[in-house]
Amino acid sequence: MQSIEIGRLLRSGTTGFVAGCSVSQLDAPVFGGLVRAPLGNGYQVYGLIYDIHIDDDGLVRQLVTSDNVSAEVIADNRERRIVPVEMSVLTVGYEQDGQVSHLLPPRPPLSLDVIYKCSDNDLIRFTSAGRFGYFRHILRAQDAPIGEMLAAHILQVSEAQKDAQWRDAAIQELITLLRDDYPMLMSVLGALGEVV
Repeated sequence: MQSIEIGRLLRSGTTGFVAGCSVSQLDAPVFGGLVRAPLGNGYQVYGLIYDIHIDDDGLVRQLVTSDNVSAEVIADNRERRIVPVEMSVLTVGYEQDGQVSHLLPPRPPLSLDVIYKCSDNDLIRFTSAGRFGYFRHILRAQDAPIGEMLAAHILQVSEAQKDAQWRDAAIQELITLLRDDYPMLMSVLGALGEVV
């Protein structure tokens, strides 16, 4: 399966990064989707998209206040937009020489590195390595909608795996990890209840 390029890195740190793409690429990245940034020499960083946003620019601010905006102007703004769509990504692991780890990576991706959407095979390979170790990165994320992100991620993995066993084990692991944080547990289970 061919890799789908969804953007390029704008800025990064060890725990996460922000990638940008044009509006024409917006159909590939999805909330909760697993992405990867290959950095060469058998090393790549994995992350989950937890926010997708589009900033405004001067033209959009003017157009919003206009009474009649033609379909051509809207199409032109969407297709030739200079301001990128930004995706915030939470780092959840890395791969070195074919070995997937759910630890934080030794180094983050660099500016303008290409970000790819993970294929179903990538998704299965990443989630099958270890025992849900990457959940700890998700559960301590400060600015992410944790319950919704986990629900979207678990739904995507379940569809790729075509096996309810992984989903059930993932939910059981989350219950175990959150047993001492009742409000977070209820938030996560409430979101998961919408997709399972």
